[in-house]
Amino acid sequence: MGRSAETNQRMRDERRENILSVALQLFAARGLAATKIGDIARRARMSQGLLYHCFRSKEAIYLELIRRAFERMNAAARGLEQLPISPRKKIVRALEALLQGLAQQEDSALTHLLLAQASASEVTPRPVRVLIEEERSVPYDVMARIFRAGQKDGSVRGGDPAELALLFWVIVRGLAIHKAAWGGGLRAPAPASLSRIFPAEE
Repeated sequence: MGRSAETNQRMRDERRENILSVALQLFAARGLAATKIGDIARRARMSQGLLYHCFRSKEAIYLELIRRAFERMNAAARGLEQLPISPRKKIVRALEALLQGLAQQEDSALTHLLLAQASASEVTPRPVRVLIEEERSVPYDVMARIFRAGQKDGSVRGGDPAELALLFWVIVRGLAIHKAAWGGGLRAPAPASLSRIFPAEE
């Protein structure tokens, strides 16, 4: 008896997820140029032919990883902004979620590293560059609006909200890159400690 369409689709989805997971590890460690499609296929334990049934090229895999990263990050940022809590609590909530992700999910740190590499590299494919240009400002803009709201209610220090948002993301991404480089060596500060960087001025 043949497999059902639902079973076939589930297997295809699982195969794609496996490819994306191993490709993330390889791209983060080696970069796009040094990673070959055969490397991804071997790490995923499948033939190149089977891999090509899921993705037409390593660049397509790379683009999908970047697209997913922004989709998740920007959806989380917009969701945070809509929460019915104070700006100060939103900042703490964001730090808690981001640091928990870094501590518990290996892919989280690797994704931040991949985004940094893709943004800085001269060999990043044009479709990826276009995507980065379209999506990269969303989390910064959201945090800037949250900081601005916190300044209005007196719970966040003064200063340019865009600069505070930049500082927020530099801290998070710096910790992420440190975790990607050193693995279990990361001892991130507690969210409450980090949130004290942005208090209202005495």
